[in-house]
Amino acid sequence: MVLAILFLLIAILSVFGGIVSVKRKNFFAAGFSGVAVIVFGFFSIATLYAIIFQGTGVPLE
Repeated sequence: MVLAILFLLIAILSVFGGIVSVKRKNFFAAGFSGVAVIVFGFFSIATLYAIIFQGTGVPLE
């Protein structure tokens, strides 16, 4: 669960980085930021969904 939350934070920060990159007209960095948002965002949302709704998370006990 901790890893999913960290990846979600990375995805959120990548959104802000992408906005700054587009404002500076650095489209290469904006592309990498977009890929990071897609990859990290999908993984974190899918993991949190599995933990919350399906109960297949790893217990920390």
